[in-house]
Amino acid sequence: MKLPDVTTTAALRRLLDTLGAREGETRYVGGWVRDTLLGVPVSDLDLATRLRPDEVLARLRRAGIKAVPTGLAHGTITAIVEGRPVEVTTLRRDVSTDGRRATIAYTDDWKEDAARRDFTINALSADPQTGDVHDYFDGEGDLAAGRVRFIGEPLKRIAEDHLRILRFFRFHARFGRGPAEPEGLAACVARANDLMALSRERIADEVLKLLALPAPCGAVRLMIDGGILRPVLPEISDAEPLEALIAREAEAGLAADPLRRLAALLPANAEVAASVAARLRLSNKAAKRLASAARRSAADAGEPAQRLAYRLGRDEAVDRILLGSGDAADAASLESWQRPRLSLGGGDLIAMGLRPGPVVAATLQALERSWAEAGFPAEAETQQALARTLVDQALRASQ
Repeated sequence: MKLPDVTTTAALRRLLDTLGAREGETRYVGGWVRDTLLGVPVSDLDLATRLRPDEVLARLRRAGIKAVPTGLAHGTITAIVEGRPVEVTTLRRDVSTDGRRATIAYTDDWKEDAARRDFTINALSADPQTGDVHDYFDGEGDLAAGRVRFIGEPLKRIAEDHLRILRFFRFHARFGRGPAEPEGLAACVARANDLMALSRERIADEVLKLLALPAPCGAVRLMIDGGILRPVLPEISDAEPLEALIAREAEAGLAADPLRRLAALLPANAEVAASVAARLRLSNKAAKRLASAARRSAADAGEPAQRLAYRLGRDEAVDRILLGSGDAADAASLESWQRPRLSLGGGDLIAMGLRPGPVVAATLQALERSWAEAGFPAEAETQQALARTLVDQALRASQ
């Protein structure tokens, strides 16, 4: 098989020539080849080469191509072409593995390098000169069949890198058609406890990548049924709330949001959400949002969408609406919403007659509530009138 006609810019052609692609020293590899064959949008461009990292660096520098040694210990140099990063990795073989990381050695053997990859559909390479696809493990057949299959013995591949358990389900959600490949699925179920040896950051990254896909529910259901997540995320036990959320996202015309989808899979309990966020080492911002989603209630549906967004934040408001019983159209209306700004502050209230102290903060909070209830009027006169009323009330109460 050959790659379809692929547009190659002059800058990329120069990079390939610099790395000896015309002499067979460098190929396109991995996801770029896979996605190009499928005719789906391609993101990152990866190259593999027989050249050793020091030779790659030397050639790039002689050619005036910016080179960043981003993964030098693993044989990876990043070339910057037209402002775009292109990873160039020397062919490798595994010397030893412990389920989390591998000790590697360099090789000149394309098949040996391909054999260390996880799935057959990810082990394809292509000659940039001729477009010929090199397929050592029938990845093209699996790609055509919509089948995600481990290279070699699945249990052995999982022992080499435990993250491959989660990757199996993510790739099945993205490329699979029909039932999951039985041998690979059985191996993932058998070795689910291996996930406990992984860093929680790697688990979070893989789970969120899965949830960002257009149709993750089938894979999530498989994971729940097989007890895959039980060792690391036992709180996830039902895929139905995720299915309901995805339907509401579609109704609102909103893009997939992996954090919101994770919230759908968790119980509506803020303590549980905080525990999961801490376990997965999520950022403070993500943890706050997950906890907010868990506090959703029927009362959210009765609050105007913009007021809810002003009180909680735009993303948090959309989460509450879509995960609760609010109108999906209200969530859609917030897509381009910008938080309005009250032009008055504590100094303005003091200028109107309030004494500095707690009364100023309390009156300012009351002003924000009144302003929100009035629909966030931008006119200075309207804001001044609202403030005047509340200041007068506070002055009367202090007499």
